[in-house]
Amino acid sequence: MLKQLNINGVRLQVEDQGDGPAIITLHGGPGLGSRHDDANVFGAFASEGYRVVSYDQRGNGESDNAEPYSHEQFNADTEALREQLGLGKIIIAGGSYGGYLALEYALRYPQNVAGIVLRDTAPSNAYRYTAHERALKSGLPGVTQEMLDRIFNGEARDNEDFRAMYAAILPLYWVSFTQKDLDDHLNSIAFRYETHNWAFSRNQPHFNLVDRLRTIEAPTLILCGRHDWITPLEASEEMAREIPNSRLVVFEHSGHSPQNEEREKFLSEVRQFIGEIVSNH
Repeated sequence: MLKQLNINGVRLQVEDQGDGPAIITLHGGPGLGSRHDDANVFGAFASEGYRVVSYDQRGNGESDNAEPYSHEQFNADTEALREQLGLGKIIIAGGSYGGYLALEYALRYPQNVAGIVLRDTAPSNAYRYTAHERALKSGLPGVTQEMLDRIFNGEARDNEDFRAMYAAILPLYWVSFTQKDLDDHLNSIAFRYETHNWAFSRNQPHFNLVDRLRTIEAPTLILCGRHDWITPLEASEEMAREIPNSRLVVFEHSGHSPQNEEREKFLSEVRQFIGEIVSNH
């Protein structure tokens, strides 16, 4: 069911599927992400006895623009959504930048978290320069140091500029793709450069949870594509070392999106993990 909910004074577009133990998904890509991919992928569990809640975060997709776009505010919105829907303890699932938010939510509201699913994410901003190097070595047209600095520093000039920069790096995200895949993906995005700029100029530079990972008690599933350029496998390996009750699964034929490039394996791993959590509660 698709609905608009007023969360902390902002209208958010929410997709609520199924019934049972609740999974809240957090999309990545501030300023270009949306609920659609998560609702599609995790929606498979809605017919398997789970309630899957996916939503467009403020400043993204079909939700309203409303500053601040801080991690604290994004987390407060997730918590208010959980309370408004009466979800009780949740499994929080975050991909890419959504993984940052899932980690921070689990640290802020540990009493509300039954489990954590992290997909192609990182515990700090330390991997930014690894991503820069990989992008430059790709030799893709339009990928320059100046462009990478602007997109990573949150200096998009407008939505057209943001789209052009994202289009230049888009081939890095997948192992296998066609031009139609790239075009279809670009055309599906509602670009919001202000949200991106806030996240990358204000949030990202100071993002570092490494010293707090050992305090996470919830069981945690860490998933990563071996060929991920932007949140490389080393980041997932670091999280797996530091989070006590965690397990890392590597997808050998995927880049940043194993949920699409190796969907059956992805669903199988998540299915097993959430099944174990439910059976232990």
